[in-house]
Amino acid sequence: MPNLVTIDGSHGEGGGQIIRTSLSLAALLGVPVRIERVRAQRPKPGLQAQHLTAVRLAAQVCDAEVTGAELGSTTLHFAPRSRPRPGEYTLDVAEMRRGGSAGSVTLVLQTVLVPLAHADGPSCVTLTGGTHVAWSPPAHYIDHVYLPALARWGYRAEVTLERWGWYPIGQGVLRATVWPLAPGRPAYEALAPGRVHRVWGLSAASNLPRHVVARQRQQALESLQKAGLRAEIDELPDAPALNSRCQGSFLFLAVECEHAVAGFSALGARGKPAERVAQEAVRDLRAWHRSGAALDPHLADQVILPLALAGAPGTFTTSAITQHLLTNAWVVEQFLPVRIAVEGTVGRPGRVRIANNG
Repeated sequence: MPNLVTIDGSHGEGGGQIIRTSLSLAALLGVPVRIERVRAQRPKPGLQAQHLTAVRLAAQVCDAEVTGAELGSTTLHFAPRSRPRPGEYTLDVAEMRRGGSAGSVTLVLQTVLVPLAHADGPSCVTLTGGTHVAWSPPAHYIDHVYLPALARWGYRAEVTLERWGWYPIGQGVLRATVWPLAPGRPAYEALAPGRVHRVWGLSAASNLPRHVVARQRQQALESLQKAGLRAEIDELPDAPALNSRCQGSFLFLAVECEHAVAGFSALGARGKPAERVAQEAVRDLRAWHRSGAALDPHLADQVILPLALAGAPGTFTTSAITQHLLTNAWVVEQFLPVRIAVEGTVGRPGRVRIANNG
């Protein structure tokens, strides 16, 4: 197959982002991809429930022929047979593994959002699984940071959190509507966040005493005040929207600035004090704020794909170069005629430049 793209799934950080970005680009461009050595260096190598959900959803979007879509598979072949098709899509991560799964629905959504935006009509995606789980963007980050950032390049989508899903049960429900891409691909430059307009947040919990929510909020407010930042943080203790099937707690902080929006969060866990949850989120916010960079570390790797597809030059700074960023840039370069230059070292502030070589 002359246009087959072969990807080493163990490259760089060697995680699920390689799978998701490869699926996004294969579905969008209509090119087949073969991913080898999938998550080869991870404690549980191969495809897991969350990755299988992304594979199956992406396959539905572009009617792909798929081989290797099994739990633990270390080789995946994905060949689209149509351009991305608008429609209504519904999947449950728990169906991918016996005993269920709290795999992240936000990561699954990110896999198909860009291809669906290039379809010729609106789509509705309903996903069941983990909405607020470790190693993935929480639903609030998607809503208040990721989607507003993508709107700059014409991506229009909105999400509704219908039920919160925590580890280990999951069973949260996230519904997303994605509209066709709007015209216009402006050049992009974000070198500094600019003046802070607002710092706000949310302290929430399911099936836990009300004082957990109050303590998370109070600790965050005090820590932010010491850093010279005034914030407004709402409390959400077991509101109807949190009708979760298990326990969980969460603190989300957003900083709205002149040229950027950044988001930070932390999750509770058994034996983890509410104060520590707040301290983790504030620590990450302060590290970004002190750096003077425009984008937080998570948004930096998540905007690589839409910015590369825009066809216009782009430059931005981030408070920390991550292996996720470097790996995602490498994957995008395997599919698109772009050059992504990352200046800086892992764990330190840096600058990213994207240029079209086509």
